[in-house]
Parts: sequence; structure tokens; C-alpha cells
Amino acid sequence: MCIINLFAMSTLSASLLLLSGQSVAQDPHHSMPMPQQSGQAIEVRGNHAQHPQMATEAQPVVQQQHSASNNLTAHKEHMKEHGGQVYQQTTFESKWLRNEDGEGILKSEFETRIGTDENKVFIKIHADLAESQQAEYDAKLIYSRMVSDFWDVQAGLRYLNNQNREVDQEQVGAVIGIHGLAPYFFETDAYLFVGQDQQVSFSLETERDVLLTQKLILKPYLDLNIIFSDDSNYAQKTGLSTAQLGLETRYEINKKVMPFIDVAYGYKNGQEETAGQPSLASENEWLYGAGIRFKF
Repeated sequence: MCIINLFAMSTLSASLLLLSGQSVAQDPHHSMPMPQQSGQAIEVRGNHAQHPQMATEAQPVVQQQHSASNNLTAHKEHMKEHGGQVYQQTTFESKWLRNEDGEGILKSEFETRIGTDENKVFIKIHADLAESQQAEYDAKLIYSRMVSDFWDVQAGLRYLNNQNREVDQEQVGAVIGIHGLAPYFFETDAYLFVGQDQQVSFSLETERDVLLTQKLILKPYLDLNIIFSDDSNYAQKTGLSTAQLGLETRYEINKKVMPFIDVAYGYKNGQEETAGQPSLASENEWLYGAGIRFKF
């Protein structure tokens, strides 16, 4: 009987212990650590363990550093493209023109520019060599400052040399003007010249490219000079001094070599009678010829 009672008490104690263990396991507030889920596995790199949450917090910092580096690189490229890059371009052109009387003249032009989009220096040299005469030179040294998207204000010095004169073969004066792109894409140079002996004049050069093909291009152009005052020994008549309206047709072998033909109509106002020259009347003439242009 005692043995039966002892067995019953043991069975009851085991049942109570079993029920107590199940309730502990099912208690959601139990403080025992639970095993990690597969989605939160610790990532091990090299000799260091990194939790996924730590990696997620580090990503924004790396992305910010990478973005800052890209912004700095883009800023440097932007500076190069818009005012920060120094560039140089040189153009040389030579053409032979003849008038209706068969008289010829060789015109040569050299222009080089160096600087940024905002600040540039121009050197322009123009030479005319007529038959049976010596060459005439017109050289300009100009500083150019961008004042808008399409226009530069320019100022500098002008040097004239004419060995056909007996006196005043060399002259130096000041020049101020504008350079840029007029409406309808006309490239324009307008200058005011002030020199010795009260010489004040104005020149305008404008031209526009019209593409027939990628290589065959028409260029209408207009060149004119106006004399406001001239008390020199070789004075020109005041008013419209010279004007030339022409059409150039060029073929671009490439962007560096460009032969062309030129047809123009010209006007000359003549010159005043002075101690150094006789008076000449105005005249009109057709000009035609060919030339070649180099860019590098």
C-alpha cells in the first residue's frame, strides 16, 4: 500500500513539473534569449564581424562621401567648360583679288587669340600688297572681356605701317569696340579708332555662314569704314570711306584647310588734296578672286 501511494505521488510530481515547463516555454515575456532568425545572420568580413544593421547605417556615410567627390569633379569640369579653361586658336588667310581693269591685290590676314571664355587677348594683322606698290600693314593688340553670352568688349592699340608714304609711314593709335554674335548669327566686329592728327574712324565687319552641305559653305559678308575726321598728310574724305559687300564660297577639306572663291562689289570714297597727295574721286568696282584659309 505504501509503495502504491509513493508511486502515485511521484507520478503527480512529474506531471506538475511537465506542466510548469510548458507554460514557461509558451510565455511571451520570458527573458531567456531566443535563437536568431536566418534573415539576421551576422555578416563576417575578414577578421571582423559586422551586423546588418551596422552596415545599413554606414551606407549613407559612404554614399555622401561618394556624392561629394562626384560634385567636386563635376565642378572642376564645369569650370573648364564655362570660363575656366585656357585655349588658343590661330587663323591665317590669304587671297588674291582682281578688279575689272585687271589690277590685282594680295590680301593676307593673321589672327590669334588666347585666353579663357571671359578674358582673351587678340593679335590681328592685316596686310595689303597691290601691284607695283609696297605692302601696307594694320596690326592690332586687343584685350577682350566677355560682358554677355554673345558679346565681348575690346580695347587695345593699333599700329599702321605704309611704306608708300613719304612721311608718317608709321602711326600708333587706340582702338575700342565690340566683338560677338549679332541676331541671326552674324559674327560682328565693330571698332572705333583714334589716332594722331585728329584721325577718328569707325569700321564694321560682319559675316554669316550658310551651310549648303557639311563641307560646302556660303559666307555673305560686309566690310565698311567711316571717317569722322582726318587732318593728316594723307587725309581721307569724311563720311563713308570704303565698303565691300561680298559672297565667299568655301570648301572645307577639313576644319584646318579651307580653300575658297570670293566675289565682291566695292566702293571707295577717295582722298582729300593735301601737300602729300592729289585729290581722288570716288569709284566703284567689282572684285573677284580665290584664296585659302588655315585654322590651327
